[in-house]
Amino acid sequence: MQMFNHDEIEFQVDTFPIPGIPEKFGKVLKRTDTDKVLSIVSKDYTPVQYKDIVTSIEEALLLASQDESINLDLSETKFDIEVINGGQQLELKARFEGQKTYLDGGEGWLGKGQTELVVPEFVFRTSHNRTWANNGMMGVWRSKCWNTLVAGNKLAYVYGRHSKNFDVLGFAGKIGTATKYISGDGMEQIKKWYNTPIKRDSVIELFKDTLAKKIDNVKRENAGNKLMLSHLMKIFDQESQHIMGRGAYQKYGTNTGGTLYNVYNAATYWSSHPSLMTGKNGGTLYTGAETNAVKEDKPKVKLREDRVAKMLISPAWKELEMAA
Repeated sequence: MQMFNHDEIEFQVDTFPIPGIPEKFGKVLKRTDTDKVLSIVSKDYTPVQYKDIVTSIEEALLLASQDESINLDLSETKFDIEVINGGQQLELKARFEGQKTYLDGGEGWLGKGQTELVVPEFVFRTSHNRTWANNGMMGVWRSKCWNTLVAGNKLAYVYGRHSKNFDVLGFAGKIGTATKYISGDGMEQIKKWYNTPIKRDSVIELFKDTLAKKIDNVKRENAGNKLMLSHLMKIFDQESQHIMGRGAYQKYGTNTGGTLYNVYNAATYWSSHPSLMTGKNGGTLYTGAETNAVKEDKPKVKLREDRVAKMLISPAWKELEMAA
């Protein structure tokens, strides 16, 4: 069953000798249709074609949807495929519209009456230049953000080494486990964050201890990256205004803070918009100005996603959850 558009992945890649270099030092990996060099690999490297990987992912998703214990609904799924840097990298997205849900502010919450649509989404990445192994994450897509994928949501993660013997059944099981989590406990966790107030000072300390951490080599202490901290707090404030409403946040939230969900989305927005810390724009949310930069900086996005994933399992984050 073909789910993704295969037109852009019909090309083949193969290894060739490097002119003037003994084979024992490696080979060059190239597209056979354009001769574009994708990477330098070992002499024993056996390339796996994108088409074969995508077909395996499709088989894994289909198997997961047929497992009654997983309950993966593919009926309204939106499939997207992107070949990056002329074939060096590949990204797949499957947004499960049939399993969408609404987050709703509860009694006593500053954003009472506000709702946000979120949809489970699976993102898979691989590469021919060895920057990405076969890795995927199950997260959520947000309806209220211009670049709606919250790319750093590693609530459920699947990983597999590059191999010509891709384990479809094993990967289907991993996708199934991730799907069960995001549709069950994971979504309940997000709903809890959505209704958990947090003090703004606590957010500053969290970011200072995680994403904006910077060790002073002289004093041997965490001095914090002040520029990054400033950017992160600006995103947090705008996220809070976005969810709660500008008036409500300015009246109540500036001093007390927003919610854990705002912190979570501020971090994931930062991870999926690398231009925010490279001076390519003013750091304003929801402008669309970062679109090209995001496409150009996919490797940086992946690195930031890893940092956000570590933040979500850090003692500082767990402490905030317990305190709330």
